[in-house]
Amino acid sequence: MRFHGKTAVVTGAASGIGEAVAQMLAANGVERIGLVDSAERVEAVARAVDAAAGRTVARPFRGDVCDPAFRIACFDSLCQEGSPPSFCVPAAGITRDGLAVKLDKGTGRAAIYPRETFQRVLDVNLTAPVYWALEMIARIAEDRHRRGLSRWEPTEPSEGAIVLIGSVSSRGNRGQVSYSASKAALAGVAATLSSEAIHYGVRCAVVHPGFTDTPMVRAMGPRILEEQVLPRTQLRRLIRPEEIAEAIGFLLANPAVSGPLWVDAGWQPAP
Repeated sequence: MRFHGKTAVVTGAASGIGEAVAQMLAANGVERIGLVDSAERVEAVARAVDAAAGRTVARPFRGDVCDPAFRIACFDSLCQEGSPPSFCVPAAGITRDGLAVKLDKGTGRAAIYPRETFQRVLDVNLTAPVYWALEMIARIAEDRHRRGLSRWEPTEPSEGAIVLIGSVSSRGNRGQVSYSASKAALAGVAATLSSEAIHYGVRCAVVHPGFTDTPMVRAMGPRILEEQVLPRTQLRRLIRPEEIAEAIGFLLANPAVSGPLWVDAGWQPAP
């Protein structure tokens, strides 16, 4: 699928993978990119994307990705300027690490991972990406109806593509019961949307990054990274966000590719 003249939506665009995806899309000729994040830095990222592209391409939107009204307003704004977005990469995510059950040997009482924390991680990492994806599919479905089109046919150009951001932690990772659950569920979402959204000419895939050089991963601390992460990767370094963005671009562009893509630098979890 060609990128030129298309509109994209990227959440989590103020840093890390989301920022790298925005730069990649602009470099490949996307006409407009909605950069979505709660951080003020999203506005600086938009200016940097425009500067690198040598044209005005980025539209910053600040707000909570979990807020349905904010999501709808972002799509309304982009759709008012032209056709509905063709690409959606909902990259916003959080971690709230902690053991699922932790025993206090002094008191003999076990603490369970907080339910409200678990729910917040699911809201940001699972529910929000699903609904940003569904919003794009719905806008495309409505646009096709206005144009008198029903079921998409392979003789037509593709209408769009979605790439969800999974993780190597979807296979399970100590201390990440909520994060692992949220990322593992995205594989089922991608498989379901792949069979449903193609009715409107929209594809859906999921990429599973390994440990990437982002603020979220750096927050783990240098000792954990050097002792527990880097020795278990073939590259023995963190993956660069640009490398993940290139993989996402591949999934967006190539209509013959389906299913999950592991971009994990040969990560091998501890036994």
